[in-house]
Amino acid sequence: MMSLERTYQDYGHPLWRRWLVNRESAIIVLLIAVLAYASIAVPKFATPATLTYLLLDVATILMIALAMTPIMITGDIDLSVGSMVGLSSVVFGVLFQAGWSIPVAIIAALAVGALGGALNGLLVTRIGLPALAVTIGTMALFRGIAVGLLGTTAVTKFPKEWTSLAKAKIPGTPIPMVMILFVVLLIAFALMLHFSSFGRGVYAIGRSKDAAAFYGVNVARTRLILFIISGVIAALGGIYYTLRYGSARGDNATGLELQVIAAVVLGGVSVFGGRGALHGVIAGVLLIGALSSALRLANVTADVINIITGVLLVVSVVASSLIDWVQARRTKRLNRTSSTPQPATVG
Repeated sequence: MMSLERTYQDYGHPLWRRWLVNRESAIIVLLIAVLAYASIAVPKFATPATLTYLLLDVATILMIALAMTPIMITGDIDLSVGSMVGLSSVVFGVLFQAGWSIPVAIIAALAVGALGGALNGLLVTRIGLPALAVTIGTMALFRGIAVGLLGTTAVTKFPKEWTSLAKAKIPGTPIPMVMILFVVLLIAFALMLHFSSFGRGVYAIGRSKDAAAFYGVNVARTRLILFIISGVIAALGGIYYTLRYGSARGDNATGLELQVIAAVVLGGVSVFGGRGALHGVIAGVLLIGALSSALRLANVTADVINIITGVLLVVSVVASSLIDWVQARRTKRLNRTSSTPQPATVG
């Protein structure tokens, strides 16, 4: 109910305020500040090579974050995406090693992603299990299958034209070609989430599943579709990950799910559902990527980078909850004031 009250209150503000004074804008401003400071203070940060490697490093997270965003807006979560990256990587590698062509192996790996996502979705929507518990289980299941298929070995020696394509740059720019794929996905997800009745249903589910069902949203089907999409996008990320590093291993992308969720939450998506936008999520991914890149160039160790990223995430979650608490108190005060009987005037 608090979310609905906040929504009505937000729409009482002018359009410019709704666009500029929000969590997503705050993250974008913070990203610009980090980029500006790092460009001045960190040697070699403001170079084309740094931009290229920064985008290559965050490409997989960017793609998976697109699919994670609507899932978390519904109030669900998918912790199995990192393991699905590893499983699809292994399936892709094993099939290539068995003599399958690269395009057919890619299609098979994407199908595995769809099946894994469907398994998550069916367990959540048909059996009624919590998404957190289900995806913790499938996170272990997918990783176990991936490691079981290849053991401690790795599949390498992929065709050079494919591995080079994964790292190639758009001619005349330092921007990797994979960003074209990301932009295509971004447009598709933006249309789905922000400009379609399906997307409005996603937000409605996050605010109240019962109310969404009452207004005609097929809650179970929407959540199932989102989990399938998440599995397919994670598999796509696994294929890119494999070609970029030229290696299919069972432990590829271990822990990637936490980086994705951290970036999505940092980008303004509520962990309780009902709120979030793609531009904030993209800014969140780029902020973590830029911060990590700048700290690495400044010779900061990986452990310290993880601590700083974790503190940033905790601060963002606490600040978000604090803002919600302040807004809720202000709404209650306004409601109390408007309901107080006014003294009758004489005369």
